[in-house]
Amino acid sequence: MKAEIGVIGGSGIYSLLNDARDVSMSTKYGATSEKVSIGTLQGRETAFIPRHGKKHTTPPHKVPYRANIQALKDLGVRRVIGTGAIGSLREDYKPGDFVIFDQFVNMTHGRDDTFFDEDRVIHVSTAEPYCPELRSLALKTAKKMGISVHGTGTILVINGPRFSSKAESRFFSANKMDVISMTQYPEVALAREKGMCYLGVGIVTDYDSGLEGNSNIKPVSFDEITRMFSKNVETLKVMISNLVEAIPEKQKCDCAKSLEGAEASH
Repeated sequence: MKAEIGVIGGSGIYSLLNDARDVSMSTKYGATSEKVSIGTLQGRETAFIPRHGKKHTTPPHKVPYRANIQALKDLGVRRVIGTGAIGSLREDYKPGDFVIFDQFVNMTHGRDDTFFDEDRVIHVSTAEPYCPELRSLALKTAKKMGISVHGTGTILVINGPRFSSKAESRFFSANKMDVISMTQYPEVALAREKGMCYLGVGIVTDYDSGLEGNSNIKPVSFDEITRMFSKNVETLKVMISNLVEAIPEKQKCDCAKSLEGAEASH
């Protein structure tokens, strides 16, 4: 079976496609988070993986990121859309807003975050980790739908599964991070290593550990994340569907060339 577009859904997205078939896929990096659903979206062959499993039983630090990306690559996927719930680290990125990431900061540890840890030394650039073509299309799609959307956002990725302390949250905000999650890394970096376009889209569900000086905003809870994400998940599904329809067959970006000049000389 083949697919040209892959979607990795975060909390709250467990179905997306039409006429889907669930396929068990195993890679040299193990099995995927869940069976891969392969079906159509706007007439395009699309593969979907629920990042945490259909019953949300896989915590962020144990998601099989390499297996998920490898499976999509094996299916022929060239563009990957990764979604998830995110916390805000600044007042103007409000709960319910959509954010299209342009940068990440990794603060995870112990995750298998490269495909090149055996017999080749590859130094892949992640200076611009997110596909510019998909970002532009996603922003146009969201605005056309009337979604409150931010076209840029630096996402800080923590290991989880615990949420931040107030001191950590203050530190992240002081260092100009915009939003926070537990799953964007190494997903985006692994896609880059495979020469795949990657788009990261998040729905702001909370203000992390609250906002400094505003006692009315409480620290995040998982119940609040679920409530806010569920409120916006159908809008996200429609946005993804509209985006898939807008994606051209031919890529205009250079994501597929990510390995050019990246191998260490002998």
